[in-house]
Amino acid sequence: MFSTLLEKELKAILLSPKFVATFAVCTLLILLSVFIGIQEYKAGVEQYTTAQELLDQEVREATSWWSIGNRAFREPNPVQIFAAGVENDIGRFSRVNAQAPIKLQQSAYSDNPLFAFFRSIDFTFIVQVVLSLFAILFTYNAINGERESGTLKLAFSNAVPRGQFVAAKFAGAWLGLTIPILIPILISMLLVMVLGVPMTGVGWSKVGMLLGASVLYFTFFIALGLLVSALTKHSNVSFLVLLVAWVVLVLIVPRAGTMLAGQMRPTASVAEIESKMDRFQTERWRTFVEDQSAMWERRTAEMQGLTGDERAEYSANNREAWDAEQSDMRAQVEIDLAEFNRKLNEELRNEKAEQERLAFTLSRFSPASSYQLTAMNLAGTNTTLKQRYEEAIFDYRDQYSAFALQKRQEERAAQRERQRNTQGVMFLGSTDETIDASEMPRFVAPVESTAEALQPSVIDLGLLSLYGLLAFAGAFVAFLRYDVR
Repeated sequence: MFSTLLEKELKAILLSPKFVATFAVCTLLILLSVFIGIQEYKAGVEQYTTAQELLDQEVREATSWWSIGNRAFREPNPVQIFAAGVENDIGRFSRVNAQAPIKLQQSAYSDNPLFAFFRSIDFTFIVQVVLSLFAILFTYNAINGERESGTLKLAFSNAVPRGQFVAAKFAGAWLGLTIPILIPILISMLLVMVLGVPMTGVGWSKVGMLLGASVLYFTFFIALGLLVSALTKHSNVSFLVLLVAWVVLVLIVPRAGTMLAGQMRPTASVAEIESKMDRFQTERWRTFVEDQSAMWERRTAEMQGLTGDERAEYSANNREAWDAEQSDMRAQVEIDLAEFNRKLNEELRNEKAEQERLAFTLSRFSPASSYQLTAMNLAGTNTTLKQRYEEAIFDYRDQYSAFALQKRQEERAAQRERQRNTQGVMFLGSTDETIDASEMPRFVAPVESTAEALQPSVIDLGLLSLYGLLAFAGAFVAFLRYDVR
């Protein structure tokens, strides 16, 4: 009996005119979104490679470690093809020096605000918005539509168990809508391989889990359509109810949760953080200048009463110690600036983390939010992407600053040695010889494993499963009490 009901449901879906239109639209959108995502990824890789080559050229041509303006670049992620997340919203590089704060700059949307206005249409968006709406269109009259046409009463004139009937409705709708969508998805994966996107095994595993989350999300709306259809007697009423529910769950709740969290947990703005950093930096360098002035006054006092030759000899004998003292003072300023900048950013990250947790908690009342968060977590394009890179750049800056400080001290010592050998006056600075940057530390982009990407998604995957189960259970119970006449 179940197989007969399932076959009937599959035929009703696959032979309907709206299935052909729906399948064509979904296929076109999925393939187009993946193709555009591949082009955007390749453009990002080309830009990243060019920027890295320019930096390497600057380093090779530098004649002094004092003149190097080091930078760290964010490497594009191939999984962003399927779930862009905040990939285009955050910056692509940060300057690496003690005076400038660690901050990713020049996002794709800042370079071209037009794209920020329309946003990107990726696979996640199509599943979240388009496919969920299509699921409603196919299930809003799954039960009450048959009641209106009289086929429901006719079916139950035979010994048809109600449990098998509603299970066949659900299974038929699920198979009839889910399996055909796999065709453009598989073609999209083939397109990724044919166009030469360097997707690793970890990347493919994340894409596979993303497809699993998409199926859970899609299943919820199929079950929701059956539930509302079993609770109403007229298909036009169920369609209106489902449309309102779709608008609330997909469009309103995620945004409302974020806005409410912003009011309940306000954070300091970027302008406020930069203002604090500028004030501290100005004050710290002013103190440095004052300390230097006091140091030179003390040295001048030590040379009071000496003749010109004695002054020159005294200065020559103490020059190395004086330079080391000044270098230590400057290094301490850089350490203080870096530490203050780190504390400011840590405070801001903690405030934003609290705000994000509250926003995600409130928005998770919608399965659309759970799905979006899962997709971004699996793709590595979630809200922690900026934090992961900036923390990695912070660590790299400490490593690079220590290396550069050592090279600058060696450079000063070599210049003093040349000054003594030539018996002339030589200013500390660059020479005509280029530096040897072969030992210069390189920034290594942070990499997330599959387990690390899956860990924050466990709650949302569980919620998606729970929402689908509750919707189907509600439809099952509602149909047991449904008046088939």
